[in-house]
Parts: sequence; structure tokens; C-alpha cells
Amino acid sequence: MKPQMNRLLNFAVIAIAAMLTTSSLLAHHSFAMFDQSRSVELRGTVKSFRWSNPHVFIQLLVTKEGSDDEEWSIEMTSPEHLARVGWKPGTLKPGDKVTLVIHPMCDGVKGGQYLSGTGPGGPLIGSPQ
Repeated sequence: MKPQMNRLLNFAVIAIAAMLTTSSLLAHHSFAMFDQSRSVELRGTVKSFRWSNPHVFIQLLVTKEGSDDEEWSIEMTSPEHLARVGWKPGTLKPGDKVTLVIHPMCDGVKGGQYLSGTGPGGPLIGSPQ
């Protein structure tokens, strides 16, 4: 009876570990913070293009008439995924004028999820033509 209990205990520990790992992965990749029902177009100047794991970010300075620039943090996918479609760490540079389409944050914070864009040389890689 003891070997069967050990096997059952081992199975239970493995099952619990798998559930905990899966739930944390799903939580990390959740898009719930972005309003998927809306798209916003932003025109501005790239402050920085951070090629980092687990996500690449574009810090964008958006000029609002009659007020100070607003800084927006635009989240992209991983560097690995972006590299597969032709993005590189130097695809965007500080000072580049861009137009980006994003899903904005649900809570109103100046940020969003990258959808597509146009850079100094035309449509950005991976954007619809």
C-alpha cells in the first residue's frame, strides 16, 4: 500500500505544480488591461525604444495643442516574435516621428498595446500596408 500512496502523492505534487505554473503564465500574458473594443491613433516622437524581455516598449511623446507633451508607454510583444517579422533593436530611434495605432489601457493610464504604425520610412514592419 505504501508504494501506491507515494505514487499518488507524487502525482498530486506534479499536478499542483503544473496548475500553478500554467495559471501564472496565463496571468502574465493576459490582455485584460487593454481595451480591446477601442483603437486610438497617436502621433508623436519616439522618446525610447526598449528592446527587452519579456516585452518591447515604445515610449512616445505625444504633443497636445496648448499643453505639455504626454508620455505614452506602448507595449509590444517579445523581441523574439518581433525579430521573426523583421523588427530590430534599431527599427525605431529617439526622435523618430511616428503614428501608432494602439488598444488603450482600460484604466485611462497613458499606455496601450501596439497594433500597427507608420514610421519615418512608411509603414512599420508587420503593419498592414
